[in-house]
Amino acid sequence: MAGRGVTIRDVAAHAGVSLGTASRVLSGHPATSADARARVTQAVTELGYRPNAQARSLRLTRTHAIGLLVSDVRNPFFADVAHAAEQAALGADYVTLLGNANENVEQQDRYIETFLMQRVDGVVLAPQGRGSGSLEALIESRMPVVFVDRTVEGFDVPSVTTDSRPGIEEAIASLTAAGHSRIGYIAGPQAISTGRQRYDAFIDALPRHGIDVDPSLITFGDFQEQSGVRAAQQLLAAPDRPTAILAADNLMALGALAATRQRGLHIGSDIEVVAFDDIEWLAHFDPPISVIAQDAGAVGRCAVELLLSVVEGEEPESVVLPTTFIDRSTRTKS
Repeated sequence: MAGRGVTIRDVAAHAGVSLGTASRVLSGHPATSADARARVTQAVTELGYRPNAQARSLRLTRTHAIGLLVSDVRNPFFADVAHAAEQAALGADYVTLLGNANENVEQQDRYIETFLMQRVDGVVLAPQGRGSGSLEALIESRMPVVFVDRTVEGFDVPSVTTDSRPGIEEAIASLTAAGHSRIGYIAGPQAISTGRQRYDAFIDALPRHGIDVDPSLITFGDFQEQSGVRAAQQLLAAPDRPTAILAADNLMALGALAATRQRGLHIGSDIEVVAFDDIEWLAHFDPPISVIAQDAGAVGRCAVELLLSVVEGEEPESVVLPTTFIDRSTRTKS
């Protein structure tokens, strides 16, 4: 194992310390214990670790700050991702500069430009599609970057995402088992990878459960609440309205819930609503709302871990985490 194939992750594991501790010891940071320094030094010797020359030069100008750009700070999923990422960064002695793209390319660009000017050590971001030239500029700057929740075709960047298919498949199976044959879908924007992936997963799942794809039951939103209201109003105004609605994120689901109440419909008895993302307040609705859950905390922590690897000159593999369906319905399944 000795030699060039050894990474800082191997050193940390061999020394029995965290990746952040190993990084601090190897960069000469004073916030390390004598025991940790001794263990890491011994591991370096035993494994024959040779730091990447480019990473070593980067450490000389390190700010110990990372940029974190989320898509919408009001979205509880991204709030949980940001909190987990911040705590993971602090554990590795990094502070986090938080930016909010607000699902807007121009706002994303302003934060990217700021991160570049501030010379942060790396950036974790949920990209707004290809956007404009700022995203390309960020990648071309060779600043360490990790995508979180979303990816962009053509950019060779490590990412932490989730696999939407298992959760959506389980949700459709549960709804059809309960007798639902008209299932409405509020899709996210198709310019964003999660919007496309969840739409494809929904379309692919229907025929496997004996349901034909009906374009009149599919609407599109922008991952924000008001688009969920408008999309649900469109679905519910049809003479042959759906008996269940699946929304591709939690904010659009909240809008769908508002629209159903505006029409005097009761969740559970008149219509079912399933949300993508398990946010605490959905469990406290009366009746509680079924969800397709992904682990936001794991997403945030993993993104920072990958970023620290890139900062150290490594080339980590992207990570895909699972989704699961949590059935909170009170109806009797047929």
